[in-house]
Amino acid sequence: MKTIAVANQKGGVGKTTTAVNLSVCLAAKGQRVLLVDLDPQANATSAIGFESIDGHSIYGPLIGAVTVAEKVLPTRIENLFIVPADLDLAGAEIEVARLDDHLVRLRKALSVLKEDAAFDFIILDCPPSLGILMTNALAAADELLVPIQCEYFALEGLSKIVRIVEQIRDAGVNPELSIGGILMTMFDGRTNLSQQVMAEVTKHFAEAVYKTVIPRTIRLGEAPSFGKAIIEYDPNGLGAAAYTALAEEFLQRQQSGPEPAATIAPTEG
Repeated sequence: MKTIAVANQKGGVGKTTTAVNLSVCLAAKGQRVLLVDLDPQANATSAIGFESIDGHSIYGPLIGAVTVAEKVLPTRIENLFIVPADLDLAGAEIEVARLDDHLVRLRKALSVLKEDAAFDFIILDCPPSLGILMTNALAAADELLVPIQCEYFALEGLSKIVRIVEQIRDAGVNPELSIGGILMTMFDGRTNLSQQVMAEVTKHFAEAVYKTVIPRTIRLGEAPSFGKAIIEYDPNGLGAAAYTALAEEFLQRQQSGPEPAATIAPTEG
Protein backbone atom coordinates (compact mmCIF):
# COMPACT_ATOMS: atom_id res chain seq x y z
CA MET A 1 0.00 0.00 0.00
CA LYS A 2 1.28 3.45 -0.94
CA THR A 3 0.27 6.86 0.34
CA ILE A 4 0.20 9.66 -2.21
CA ALA A 5 -0.13 13.30 -1.19
CA VAL A 6 -1.69 15.49 -3.88
CA ALA A 7 -0.36 18.88 -2.88
CA ASN A 8 0.42 22.38 -4.00
CA GLN A 9 0.49 25.40 -1.72
CA LYS A 10 -1.18 27.37 -4.51
CA GLY A 11 -4.95 27.22 -4.85
CA GLY A 12 -6.84 26.81 -8.11
CA VAL A 13 -4.35 24.49 -9.81
CA GLY A 14 -6.57 21.41 -10.10
CA LYS A 15 -5.37 19.73 -6.91
CA THR A 16 -8.74 18.51 -5.63
CA THR A 17 -9.93 17.77 -9.17
CA THR A 18 -6.88 15.55 -9.58
CA ALA A 19 -7.18 13.84 -6.18
CA VAL A 20 -10.84 12.99 -6.80
CA ASN A 21 -10.62 11.94 -10.43
CA LEU A 22 -7.39 9.97 -10.03
CA SER A 23 -8.97 8.14 -7.06
CA VAL A 24 -12.13 7.32 -9.01
CA CYS A 25 -10.23 6.21 -12.12
CA LEU A 26 -7.94 3.98 -10.04
CA ALA A 27 -11.00 2.46 -8.33
CA ALA A 28 -12.55 1.84 -11.76
CA LYS A 29 -9.42 -0.16 -12.61
CA GLY A 30 -9.95 -2.43 -9.63
CA GLN A 31 -7.63 -0.70 -7.16
CA ARG A 32 -8.89 -0.29 -3.59
CA VAL A 33 -8.49 3.40 -2.86
CA LEU A 34 -8.98 5.51 0.26
CA LEU A 35 -9.43 9.23 -0.42
CA VAL A 36 -8.65 11.34 2.64
CA ASP A 37 -9.99 14.89 2.47
CA LEU A 38 -7.63 17.07 4.52
CA ASP A 39 -9.15 20.41 3.51
CA PRO A 40 -11.66 21.96 5.96
CA GLN A 41 -13.55 23.28 2.93
CA ALA A 42 -14.43 19.64 2.11
CA ASN A 43 -14.28 20.14 -1.65
CA ALA A 44 -13.10 16.60 -2.37
CA THR A 45 -15.89 15.27 -0.18
CA SER A 46 -18.60 17.13 -2.06
CA ALA A 47 -16.97 16.52 -5.46
CA ILE A 48 -17.86 12.84 -5.29
CA GLY A 49 -21.35 13.57 -4.04
CA PHE A 50 -20.61 12.77 -0.41
CA GLU A 51 -22.20 14.76 2.37
CA SER A 52 -19.88 16.20 4.99
CA ILE A 53 -20.65 14.54 8.33
CA ASP A 54 -19.84 16.53 11.45
CA GLY A 55 -17.33 14.71 13.62
CA HIS A 56 -16.37 12.22 10.92
CA SER A 57 -13.17 13.76 9.56
CA ILE A 58 -9.53 12.85 10.17
CA TYR A 59 -9.52 15.35 13.06
CA GLY A 60 -10.32 12.70 15.71
CA PRO A 61 -7.52 10.35 14.60
CA LEU A 62 -5.08 13.29 14.40
CA ILE A 63 -5.57 14.16 18.07
CA GLY A 64 -5.63 10.49 19.07
CA ALA A 65 -9.27 10.41 20.16
CA VAL A 66 -10.32 7.59 17.78
CA THR A 67 -8.78 5.30 15.17
CA VAL A 68 -8.84 6.21 11.49
CA ALA A 69 -10.66 2.94 10.71
CA GLU A 70 -13.71 4.35 12.51
CA LYS A 71 -13.80 7.26 10.06
CA VAL A 72 -13.49 5.31 6.80
CA LEU A 73 -16.75 5.25 4.86
CA PRO A 74 -17.68 3.50 1.60
CA THR A 75 -18.79 5.60 -1.37
CA ARG A 76 -21.26 4.71 -4.12
CA ILE A 77 -18.22 3.94 -6.30
CA GLU A 78 -16.96 0.37 -6.04
CA ASN A 79 -13.47 0.11 -4.51
CA LEU A 80 -13.48 3.77 -3.41
CA PHE A 81 -13.63 4.74 0.26
CA ILE A 82 -13.37 8.14 1.90
CA VAL A 83 -12.51 9.89 5.12
CA PRO A 84 -14.57 13.05 4.57
CA ALA A 85 -13.66 16.52 5.76
CA ASP A 86 -15.58 18.86 8.04
CA LEU A 87 -15.00 22.20 9.73
CA ASP A 88 -13.39 20.48 12.74
CA LEU A 89 -10.27 20.24 10.59
CA ALA A 90 -9.83 23.98 10.83
CA GLY A 91 -9.20 23.51 14.54
CA ALA A 92 -6.54 20.88 13.83
CA GLU A 93 -4.10 23.61 12.84
CA ILE A 94 -4.14 24.76 16.46
CA GLU A 95 -4.79 21.54 18.38
CA VAL A 96 -2.27 19.35 16.59
CA ALA A 97 0.40 22.05 16.70
CA ARG A 98 0.35 21.82 20.51
CA LEU A 99 1.31 18.14 20.51
CA ASP A 100 4.95 17.08 20.81
CA ASP A 101 4.83 14.83 17.75
CA HIS A 102 2.67 17.23 15.75
CA LEU A 103 4.40 16.58 12.40
CA VAL A 104 3.80 12.83 12.38
CA ARG A 105 0.27 12.57 13.78
CA LEU A 106 -1.24 11.64 10.40
CA ARG A 107 1.45 9.06 9.68
CA LYS A 108 0.78 7.40 13.03
CA ALA A 109 -2.98 7.46 12.41
CA LEU A 110 -2.61 5.83 8.98
CA SER A 111 -0.06 3.24 10.12
CA VAL A 112 -2.82 0.83 11.19
CA LEU A 113 -4.23 0.81 7.67
CA LYS A 114 -0.77 0.12 6.28
CA GLU A 115 -0.31 -2.81 8.63
CA ASP A 116 -3.66 -4.27 7.58
CA ALA A 117 -2.98 -3.58 3.87
CA ALA A 118 -6.63 -2.62 3.58
CA PHE A 119 -6.04 -0.48 0.49
CA ASP A 120 -3.81 -0.36 -2.54
CA PHE A 121 -3.52 3.42 -2.37
CA ILE A 122 -4.29 6.21 0.07
CA ILE A 123 -4.76 9.52 -1.72
CA LEU A 124 -4.39 12.60 0.48
CA ASP A 125 -6.08 15.74 -0.81
CA CYS A 126 -4.14 18.54 0.89
CA PRO A 127 -5.35 22.07 1.64
CA PRO A 128 -3.75 24.90 -0.39
CA SER A 129 -1.56 26.13 2.45
CA LEU A 130 1.70 25.34 4.22
CA GLY A 131 0.12 24.63 7.59
CA ILE A 132 0.00 21.64 9.92
CA LEU A 133 -2.35 19.58 7.74
CA MET A 134 -0.16 19.82 4.65
CA THR A 135 3.07 19.13 6.53
CA ASN A 136 1.42 16.12 8.18
CA ALA A 137 0.44 14.85 4.74
CA LEU A 138 4.02 15.20 3.49
CA ALA A 139 5.32 13.42 6.57
CA ALA A 140 2.86 10.56 5.99
CA ALA A 141 3.26 10.21 2.22
CA ASP A 142 5.46 7.83 0.29
CA GLU A 143 5.51 10.30 -2.56
CA LEU A 144 4.09 13.60 -3.71
CA LEU A 145 1.97 14.29 -6.77
CA VAL A 146 2.10 17.99 -7.67
CA PRO A 147 -0.55 19.39 -10.02
CA ILE A 148 0.49 22.73 -11.49
CA GLN A 149 -1.45 25.03 -13.74
CA CYS A 150 0.10 25.95 -17.08
CA GLU A 151 0.71 29.57 -16.14
CA TYR A 152 3.54 32.05 -15.76
CA PHE A 153 4.34 31.42 -12.08
CA ALA A 154 4.38 27.61 -12.35
CA LEU A 155 8.13 27.23 -11.75
CA GLU A 156 8.07 29.61 -8.81
CA GLY A 157 5.43 27.46 -7.13
CA LEU A 158 7.39 24.31 -7.88
CA SER A 159 10.56 25.69 -6.34
CA LYS A 160 8.65 26.25 -3.09
CA ILE A 161 7.33 22.69 -3.12
CA VAL A 162 10.84 21.36 -3.68
CA ARG A 163 12.16 23.36 -0.72
CA ILE A 164 9.37 22.04 1.51
CA VAL A 165 10.13 18.46 0.50
CA GLU A 166 13.82 19.01 1.22
CA GLN A 167 13.00 20.47 4.63
CA ILE A 168 10.81 17.47 5.50
CA ARG A 169 13.59 15.10 4.46
CA ASP A 170 16.42 17.03 6.13
CA ALA A 171 14.49 17.26 9.40
CA GLY A 172 14.30 13.46 9.47
CA VAL A 173 10.50 13.55 9.53
CA ASN A 174 10.21 11.62 6.25
CA PRO A 175 13.66 10.95 4.76
CA GLU A 176 12.25 8.90 1.87
CA LEU A 177 9.76 11.51 0.64
CA SER A 178 10.10 12.23 -3.07
CA ILE A 179 8.24 14.06 -5.79
CA GLY A 180 6.73 11.10 -7.56
CA GLY A 181 5.19 13.13 -10.34
CA ILE A 182 4.33 16.57 -11.65
CA LEU A 183 1.04 16.93 -13.49
CA MET A 184 0.38 19.79 -15.88
CA THR A 185 -3.24 20.94 -15.56
CA MET A 186 -5.53 23.43 -17.33
CA PHE A 187 -3.45 22.99 -20.47
CA ASP A 188 -4.59 24.95 -23.51
CA GLY A 189 -2.74 23.81 -26.60
CA ARG A 190 -3.93 26.87 -28.52
CA THR A 191 -1.77 29.22 -26.45
CA ASN A 192 1.97 29.74 -26.60
CA LEU A 193 2.07 30.17 -22.82
CA SER A 194 0.87 26.64 -22.08
CA GLN A 195 3.42 25.22 -24.51
CA GLN A 196 6.23 27.32 -23.03
CA VAL A 197 5.40 26.44 -19.42
CA MET A 198 5.21 22.75 -20.30
CA ALA A 199 8.63 22.92 -22.01
CA GLU A 200 10.21 24.83 -19.10
CA VAL A 201 8.89 22.49 -16.41
CA THR A 202 9.98 19.45 -18.43
CA LYS A 203 13.46 20.95 -18.86
CA HIS A 204 13.92 21.25 -15.10
CA PHE A 205 12.12 18.11 -13.94
CA ALA A 206 12.53 15.75 -16.90
CA GLU A 207 11.05 12.32 -16.16
CA ALA A 208 9.17 13.51 -13.09
CA VAL A 209 6.65 15.25 -15.37
CA TYR A 210 3.72 13.08 -16.37
CA LYS A 211 3.29 12.58 -20.09
CA THR A 212 -0.45 12.84 -19.52
CA VAL A 213 -1.63 16.45 -19.58
CA ILE A 214 -4.98 17.60 -18.20
CA PRO A 215 -6.75 19.96 -20.60
CA ARG A 216 -8.74 23.02 -19.66
CA THR A 217 -12.38 22.00 -20.18
CA ILE A 218 -15.72 23.35 -19.04
CA ARG A 219 -16.92 19.85 -18.13
CA LEU A 220 -14.12 19.35 -15.60
CA GLY A 221 -15.24 22.54 -13.88
CA GLU A 222 -18.90 21.51 -13.93
CA ALA A 223 -18.59 17.95 -12.65
CA PRO A 224 -18.00 18.75 -8.93
CA SER A 225 -21.19 20.81 -8.73
CA PHE A 226 -23.09 17.63 -9.64
CA GLY A 227 -21.13 15.56 -7.14
CA LYS A 228 -19.65 13.41 -9.87
CA ALA A 229 -16.22 12.44 -11.12
CA ILE A 230 -15.52 13.35 -14.72
CA ILE A 231 -15.78 9.72 -15.92
CA GLU A 232 -19.35 9.73 -14.59
CA TYR A 233 -20.36 13.21 -15.67
CA ASP A 234 -18.82 13.29 -19.15
CA PRO A 235 -17.43 9.80 -19.83
CA ASN A 236 -16.67 10.45 -23.50
CA GLY A 237 -15.09 13.88 -23.05
CA LEU A 238 -11.49 15.06 -23.08
CA GLY A 239 -11.32 15.35 -19.29
CA ALA A 240 -12.42 11.74 -18.75
CA ALA A 241 -9.91 10.53 -21.33
CA ALA A 242 -7.12 12.52 -19.68
CA TYR A 243 -7.75 11.27 -16.13
CA THR A 244 -8.18 7.70 -17.35
CA ALA A 245 -4.81 8.02 -19.08
CA LEU A 246 -3.33 9.53 -15.92
CA ALA A 247 -4.50 6.56 -13.85
CA GLU A 248 -2.90 4.19 -16.36
CA GLU A 249 0.38 6.10 -16.38
CA PHE A 250 0.29 6.34 -12.58
CA LEU A 251 -0.06 2.56 -12.26
CA GLN A 252 2.73 1.99 -14.77
CA ARG A 253 5.03 4.22 -12.72
CA GLN A 254 4.14 2.38 -9.52
CA GLN A 255 4.97 -0.96 -11.13
CA SER A 256 8.26 0.22 -12.66
CA GLY A 257 9.49 2.02 -9.54
CA PRO A 258 10.08 5.69 -8.77
CA GLU A 259 11.52 8.07 -11.31
CA PRO A 260 14.90 9.66 -10.58
CA ALA A 261 14.66 12.53 -8.13
CA ALA A 262 14.64 16.00 -9.66
CA THR A 263 15.90 19.27 -8.33
CA ILE A 264 15.31 22.86 -9.33
CA ALA A 265 17.08 26.09 -8.56
CA PRO A 266 15.08 28.66 -6.59
CA THR A 267 13.18 31.12 -8.76
CA GLU A 268 14.08 34.75 -8.38
CA GLY A 269 11.49 37.33 -7.46
